[in-house]
Amino acid sequence: MDVKRITSGLLGFPFVVIIFLIGNKYIVDTLLSVVAILAIDEYFNAISKVCKPIRWVGYLCCLSICFIHVIPQTSLNIVVTLSVPIVMIILFINIIATNMSITFKDVAYTFLGIFYVIFFMMFIAFINGMPNGRILIWYAIFAAWGTDICAYFVGRKFGKHKFSKVSPKKSIEGCIGGTIGAITIMLIYTFFANTYWDMNYSYIYIILTGMVLSIIGQIGDFSASSIKRYVGIKDYSNLIPGHGGMLDRIDSLLFLAPFAYAFFTFI
Repeated sequence: MDVKRITSGLLGFPFVVIIFLIGNKYIVDTLLSVVAILAIDEYFNAISKVCKPIRWVGYLCCLSICFIHVIPQTSLNIVVTLSVPIVMIILFINIIATNMSITFKDVAYTFLGIFYVIFFMMFIAFINGMPNGRILIWYAIFAAWGTDICAYFVGRKFGKHKFSKVSPKKSIEGCIGGTIGAITIMLIYTFFANTYWDMNYSYIYIILTGMVLSIIGQIGDFSASSIKRYVGIKDYSNLIPGHGGMLDRIDSLLFLAPFAYAFFTFI
């Protein structure tokens, strides 16, 4: 059993609880910007083996998360929508300004990281800022980390059939166990939300939501692993003992966050 992995998880989870329970949306947005900087830096370090990432654009984009709840709500949708083509324009200007010292490949890899890490990260801030966001955000966290934890233990105990060469240690049994475990945790959380916080969430809706988010989160995990395999690294960094880097820890949460936001708008 990986003692470092379990220990760092036990120590890190209370910190996450404190942030989302005590911090207001502006504090959470600021901390998410810091997390985004750490994650995009790990991504840039990884892809620097195959290209020259345009780092300053990525770091600057991370700071935009701080302003998600500062920008008036009536203007936020158009600002977020326009941010995608604006970032792309800025990246292509770098090709022109450097007389093609920066190439299309550099731009493509950089844009993928910005979209994958920073744009997806914004949805965590969006969820937290929703009505009852402090309750809803935990569904996303439980879907991601509940899947990871349950898949880890089920895979170690019962895993016999390997899922994919992209992530050789993961098993079919672990993936299924992770989804079932995440749904179970989300149902228990729903019981407390309905009983003690006067919510009225449908258990059936939570089961369907949990299943979809868990599967998408695992796709996110495999996607992050595919990048690591492509550039020839095991972890994005050694920031978190037993887990690797920040991006290793939040890869599944990033992928499912936009879908969680969509589900929560109808809950």
